Amino acid sequence: MLTLTCAKSPCTSCPYRRDVPSGIWAALEYDKLPFYDGSISEQVAKGGAVSRFDCHQSNGKLCAGWIGTHGASNLLAMRLLSFSDGVEIDRKVWTYKSPVPLFASGAEAAKHGKRAIMRPGKAAKAMVDRLMRKGKGVPEIK
Repeated sequence: MLTLTCAKSPCTSCPYRRDVPSGIWAALEYDKLPFYDGSISEQVAKGGAVSRFDCHQSNGKLCAGWIGTHGASNLLAMRLLSFSDGVEIDRKVWTYKSPVPLFASGAEAAKHGKRAIMRPGKAAKAMVDRLMRKGKGVPEIK
């Protein structure tokens, strides 16, 4: 049985965190975030919101920023996972509250993240360097 959980806090490079510099991730990564906004029916209409969003740190956990911004019960992907055979969702995921400030929506996070992609600042470059040294990067979509 696969048990899905999320970290106690969104990682330091989470695209949903308000304190993460703009331009850390590729535009492709930020483009995924708005698909999870809105009601379940709006997520269905947008398509692309059926997959879970794993942490960019490739730690095997769900993205805590994703869960914290949207709320697990408001995510189509989480509802679908709850009906999957062989998948158990840690009960803490359903009531998760982020201890750090997050953007109010995926669209807001994406807008911030993409703002400095072409000209990332010093803090963004330093964070990308740290991620590259660790071999971290793009999360798996499952």
